Amino acid sequence: MNVASDIDRSNLVQYVEKDTGKFLFHHGEGFLWETLPEGTRVVFPPPPLEGLPDVSAAIEEALENPLECDPLSAQLRPGMKVTLVYDDLSLSLPPMEKPDLRQQIMEILLRKFADAGIADIHFIAAIGLHRRMTPAELKGPVGPNVFNRFFPDRLYNHDSEDPDNLVWLGKTEAGEDVELNRRAVESDLVIYVNLCLTTMDGGHKSLHTGISSYRSVRHHHTPGVLAECRSLMDPPHSALHDSLHRMGRLMGQHLNVFHVETSLNSATFPRFLPFLEKQEATWSGGDKLFFHANRWLCAMSPPSLKRPVWQALRAPYQLTGIHAGRNEAVHAKTLENIYRQQLVLVEGQSDILIAGTPYLGPYNVNSIMNPILVHNLMMGYAFNMYRNRPLVRKGGVFIFSYPVDRAFHAGHHPSYIELFDRVFPETTDPVEIAEKYEEEFATNPKYIDLYRNAYAFHGVHALYMWYWGCHAREHLGRVIVVQPRSQEAVRRMGYDPAPDLATAMEMAKDTVGPSPSITYYHWPPIFVCEVK
Repeated sequence: MNVASDIDRSNLVQYVEKDTGKFLFHHGEGFLWETLPEGTRVVFPPPPLEGLPDVSAAIEEALENPLECDPLSAQLRPGMKVTLVYDDLSLSLPPMEKPDLRQQIMEILLRKFADAGIADIHFIAAIGLHRRMTPAELKGPVGPNVFNRFFPDRLYNHDSEDPDNLVWLGKTEAGEDVELNRRAVESDLVIYVNLCLTTMDGGHKSLHTGISSYRSVRHHHTPGVLAECRSLMDPPHSALHDSLHRMGRLMGQHLNVFHVETSLNSATFPRFLPFLEKQEATWSGGDKLFFHANRWLCAMSPPSLKRPVWQALRAPYQLTGIHAGRNEAVHAKTLENIYRQQLVLVEGQSDILIAGTPYLGPYNVNSIMNPILVHNLMMGYAFNMYRNRPLVRKGGVFIFSYPVDRAFHAGHHPSYIELFDRVFPETTDPVEIAEKYEEEFATNPKYIDLYRNAYAFHGVHALYMWYWGCHAREHLGRVIVVQPRSQEAVRRMGYDPAPDLATAMEMAKDTVGPSPSITYYHWPPIFVCEVK
């Protein structure tokens, strides 16, 4: 089922005039308030689509009228072994207001299973190589009723390092190993319940990163593959997604998978922060007052105080589409819905791209945005928010603001610390790091133990987050970070610090010339630019 309404996109690309006011930049758990040079192109996110009016009816419609397969009820029979797989903490960002959409889907699924006489049901959180979710975090997407009934024996985290609970299915035509969770492989039916926040999410990526192993993930998380992704947000032109499709086709010979994919609108911020989703020129007097009060409070507060407040925010997302059935048919519809919300048409590239950096990315939920994760969020995600070609030309400059510090969560990101302190002083080249260090980090017994028995990301994850910026590093002539707390941390990654945006602009001219064209990517909310 799709959304029934569209949105006005006529005012999403604007050019700064002489008397234009200032613009908000996200600066981690705070804000910058900046004047942009005359002629700067500002690209705004589209406003939120209208959500579907009856979520329960939309779920029921999708389950009983799926794409390229029989209705779900017709596939169920007594005594089946069913496994439900769901996203980890990386989706959605920020987390949804309660009830989570996945909870609503799962409760409907459980009623159908009960009607069919099915009792052998497991829930697996698709963490892949991410850190284990705590019991409270596992409960969030499924809700208290499901959690209390199935945790811990039948609701748990996937373990990519448990050899007894992994099954190797073979190699693709490109020689890629496909290894997946044993419970899923041995089930009569696997149902993946997914939220798609970006066009990179969902599809074959859901299972082949979520319930696979390092043995599988290593094939598509390489510097070579990621450098060949012309855009991670345009799957047909992404080498990462090519690999995942090959794996998916092989998996389809062994597993019966019923995908349930959903798309959300862009209602990212709580209703008490309305100015964050408005263009500055449309702010009311109250918006201006509230923004400047928040900016002052954020500037005066230490990170230890601000961080938990921001992490507690919940987004009032609404469902804009839901489809179920066979993977590729379902995902094609999902992509249509996401682009319908997020796509903005832009003419041509610029010499300089500037952006703020939000406080939250996929890998610092309830944690700390360390320097490598800042790199991942901006060079891996923000830079790739395009189709056709990047917003910034080849050899251009990317300027972003973030209070980068040498701050790490020792429990969540131990291998990140080693990569930053031990490896980066020697090399930041992703190819060299992969050749010299990947196997060591991936097989380190200490990191494997922390991944399996504590709450650490897999040892190799830090390297993968560095690889994620391969395409951007290859494309850009220079990267400048505005107002970091630690200039040394920025320089260690190979980037240049600047005390303010105006200085960064002047620094950029040394690379692109004295009269540069400039684009400001005004996010969040997330959106994708179709660059002609």
